[in-house]
Amino acid sequence: MNKEAVRNYLTGLQQSLMDAFCGVDAELSVTFDSWSREEGGGGDTRALSGGSVFEKGGVNFSHVMGDSLPPSASAQRPQLAGRSFEAMGVSVVMHPKNPHVPTSHANVRFFVAEKPGEEPVWWFGGGFDLTPFFPNDADIHYWHETARNACQPFGEDIYPEFKRWCDEYFYLKHRGETRGVGGLFFDDLNRWEFDRCFALQQAVGDAYARAYVPIVERRRHHPYTQEEREFQQIRRGRYVEFNLVYDRGTLFGLQSGGRTESILMSMPPVARWHYLAEDDQPSDYSARLAPYLVPREWL
Repeated sequence: MNKEAVRNYLTGLQQSLMDAFCGVDAELSVTFDSWSREEGGGGDTRALSGGSVFEKGGVNFSHVMGDSLPPSASAQRPQLAGRSFEAMGVSVVMHPKNPHVPTSHANVRFFVAEKPGEEPVWWFGGGFDLTPFFPNDADIHYWHETARNACQPFGEDIYPEFKRWCDEYFYLKHRGETRGVGGLFFDDLNRWEFDRCFALQQAVGDAYARAYVPIVERRRHHPYTQEEREFQQIRRGRYVEFNLVYDRGTLFGLQSGGRTESILMSMPPVARWHYLAEDDQPSDYSARLAPYLVPREWL
């Protein structure tokens, strides 16, 4: 296990993603904000806003430690409850201005749980997913093809497994729909030796920009109406619902005493909730989107 190598990779990934997004949108305003946490550790928030392409976004790095794993981190591993922990990761959410450019999210993370007299238990997690409001099949196929290519060196079964996990994880039970068109999601990864698991995390982290930036470039100049913009904002409300109700990363950050502003960076700048909002939306918008909010095979 080499924690320093993981940290170096994550901070390098944060910078490379910043370079990619600022390369797409030269008008982005970037706020650099380093923070520390009383219980141990801290992070580096890079909040993005006011661009011509991206209305809001962020690329966060955190490295925290504590005396006891929060419930969200030990839910899948109850035998580790009460152990001290160390966690580090990069989390990304980008909210474009143009409703024809999908919202995207990515996260890669590493955990270590320790107990005196026993070997440390470590695992990796992460993935990326796409949330279009006006879906384009070619974009979605490219997104999943890039995801599959990242996983392929580690076995033909990895992409189908992580794709299915993503579909199941990013699901709003109270709405009966997925958050978007999926991608990859994995957690508790320690099925191989450390170096191979770390290599898979790097492959997923590195694939995110390759998957997303070309889609942004293709759709950034697509004309849109105010009606389409309002539909985007209503659908953003579903994004907020998932992050506040179900997302384990949000729960971990809040339960571990992380920095609230950085944790809630994932929220869109403007979202709408209307009573019976679906009845107020143009029927063709909702009808076109609905088939994309159920798991399906893209490749």
